[in-house]
Amino acid sequence: MVETFPDASEEEPEEIEVAQPSISTRSHVYLSAAGSAVERELIRSWVRDEASADESPGGPAPDIVEIGTPGEPTPLGPLARRLDGGDDPLLVPVRVVWLPPDRGGERTVRWRDALTFRDPRRPRSREQARIAARHADRFQVVPGEPATLSDLRARHHASGTGAELPAFVVRQALLTLERAERAVIGDRYKVPRLVVEEITSGPRFLRETASLARVLGRPTESVRDQVRASLDELVAVQSRFAMDLFATTMRPFHAKAWNVVADTHDLDALRDLNRRHALVFLPSHRSYADPFVLAEALRAYDFPRNHVIGGANLAFWPMGALARRAGVVFIRRSFRDDEPYKLAVREYFGYLVAKRFNLEWYFEGGRSRTGKLRPPKYGLLRYLAEALLADPGVELHLVPVSITYQHLAEVSAMAAEQRGATKQREGLGWLAKYARTQSKPAGDAVVRFGAPVSMRARLPQPPQPDGDRPVFVGGLDEETESALKMALHKLAFDVAVGINDATPVLPHSAVALTLLGVGDRALTVEALQRLLDPLLRYVEARTIPQTGLPMLHRRDDLLTVLGELERNGVVTSYDGGAEPVYRINPGEYLVAAFYRNNAIHWFVNRAIVELVMLSVARGHGADGASTTGDGSPLDEAWHEALELRDLLKYEFFFPEKEAFRDQLAAELDLIDPKWRERTATQAEVRQLLSGSGFVMAHRVLRSFVEAQLVVADRLAARDPRVEVEPKAFFTECEGMGRQLLMQGRLRSEESLSRELFASALQLAEGRGLLRTGEPDLAERRVAFHSEIVDVVRRIELAEEIDARIASGRLEQAVPWRGTDREGEVEGQ
Repeated sequence: MVETFPDASEEEPEEIEVAQPSISTRSHVYLSAAGSAVERELIRSWVRDEASADESPGGPAPDIVEIGTPGEPTPLGPLARRLDGGDDPLLVPVRVVWLPPDRGGERTVRWRDALTFRDPRRPRSREQARIAARHADRFQVVPGEPATLSDLRARHHASGTGAELPAFVVRQALLTLERAERAVIGDRYKVPRLVVEEITSGPRFLRETASLARVLGRPTESVRDQVRASLDELVAVQSRFAMDLFATTMRPFHAKAWNVVADTHDLDALRDLNRRHALVFLPSHRSYADPFVLAEALRAYDFPRNHVIGGANLAFWPMGALARRAGVVFIRRSFRDDEPYKLAVREYFGYLVAKRFNLEWYFEGGRSRTGKLRPPKYGLLRYLAEALLADPGVELHLVPVSITYQHLAEVSAMAAEQRGATKQREGLGWLAKYARTQSKPAGDAVVRFGAPVSMRARLPQPPQPDGDRPVFVGGLDEETESALKMALHKLAFDVAVGINDATPVLPHSAVALTLLGVGDRALTVEALQRLLDPLLRYVEARTIPQTGLPMLHRRDDLLTVLGELERNGVVTSYDGGAEPVYRINPGEYLVAAFYRNNAIHWFVNRAIVELVMLSVARGHGADGASTTGDGSPLDEAWHEALELRDLLKYEFFFPEKEAFRDQLAAELDLIDPKWRERTATQAEVRQLLSGSGFVMAHRVLRSFVEAQLVVADRLAARDPRVEVEPKAFFTECEGMGRQLLMQGRLRSEESLSRELFASALQLAEGRGLLRTGEPDLAERRVAFHSEIVDVVRRIELAEEIDARIASGRLEQAVPWRGTDREGEVEGQ
């Protein structure tokens, strides 16, 4: 077998079986990619050694032909004459790879190199001679994969390129040398070359731009110039020098704060997949540090650096220029009506994935202010899908990524933004301030990877071009457009579920979840452990991913977690009594909720089951018979579960109905494996919830439902003829929510969040409650308010049951008959 130069259309091709005579009897032509006299001499010495060691005695002497470097090309005349020699030699590209000094086990560029205007990987000629004489560990002569001239002629003919054979051979030689060099310096330094030139010289680009010009009614060259300019703006012109400098510069944003912990098993599987296909990493977004933490995790396993898609608002000087050369692609925040820019984005994405370069972006569209996963944005996913439809031979996989932090300094600022504070504008001052906040140790940053999702398998069949008309310019046909939208929604859902499934429960999340469930009460360490123990058993029973949770069983370790939360201002303690007690720090409920919400999705189904049980039991007598005559307990339970699912669909990711039903059944199995044999008597429900050891509904759902209550209250009080302006409406909701909280009609300060109000308003809009002028709008708004009041009351009942459990008085669980409270429940 003889490995051949990689084709220009492939970054790392499969090996190709070629029938050839013995290499030992074939003449060799060494293509010397040397940029200096020192490099030429090093290559000649290496070739002499190779020739004496490998070639048979009396065989033809090896030829050395200079081809230069990408920055310093050599005239192609000597190569052309050698290629016309009438024989079929083996062409072997060769170059010298220069390495930085070994600095603490790493060979990377530092800022002191930049300040002296030196690149250790591209030393000047005088320095090359010194290194060659004194530091043999800092250079290596590297051959690329060889190819026979006949094979290259055949591939040149098949490529249809307009380039002459010598230029084609040089291009292939330089590409295979890039691959050989990465074998020495590491895959993380994989960089694209001549991107804009390759894209704009392809036949598809010429066809697409010509069609777009016709659609826009503009001259073709004018459109092409605009698309080229957009590509120049977009394309990350990577250099290995800049990649090292950027990593060095950004390291303070995470290295002092967090110990990055990544799942090595997941990374091994991803490396294997990445050898065949491009990967698109789609992480959760909770911090500005996310890209640096993920880059550190991937760099440790020698992944190629991702092309990170970032908003143009982060391209401020001077970091923007360095980031762009390190692989950050700055994209405009909005370009809805700019068709040439859209075409440039699609062509660039298509080029990168076809060449097997990995991408990364944060598909929530911004950091999560609440800590849980936000609904996805579909724009970039759409352009990626269109690039795949335009190139059916390309496959890629979407990789869900969960990044979870033990502590985040920026959470306080995000909490303030939820209360209406203005987000600080990014710039040098902001960057310096942010760097200072990352100077203190903050525990682990846990990076986990979900199961990769094949994008090609989920997309519809690509539409066929109509003559010279390209696939996308002018819009897709109605059937394909509908199928594509559905596929994107399914893909985004699968990625979001993959992120959630990979997200572990951390000790800080579990403690925040528990303390938020007791409101403003303070707990001793022993009382907190009594509440934590059933939660930890539940996590274990469901095999939920976790990191460090068993430590919470141990008093000393629990005190360590409480101490960390106290130092970070989330928890406060009082030790002036018989023993220390702990509670959420007043004013920090939104911060505590952020840590709880990191893992809240694992407990949503349990909370729904509890509310369903309370609802069904309320509608049945002591013997389980329905007091309403509406149907069997199971039918009513399923109907109620779907109602709650609809109420929460803008907050959490729910599966299809049948899968959702199976998940709820699994939750009931944990509460009582014999639930299918029971009736829904009030006594049984009380016993089952009390016997489970804990109740979750008030801990998980209260803040979201109370935020909905505030929005519903303001809509019900509003003149149905007056339009809702979101910004002013949220201010109104904040004021009313604060009043209700002070009156004790709301229990959760974390409910007063603009982000939660926005989701609640989206729910109302989905139910048609913002359509002014409709005759029954006022009545429907009142009904919406009543529906949420009912859920809030059940959450209050769940909290009362849990309080009785926590106090150890299980036999005195919440009474259901003969009390004022019960009268209130029956009157709902």
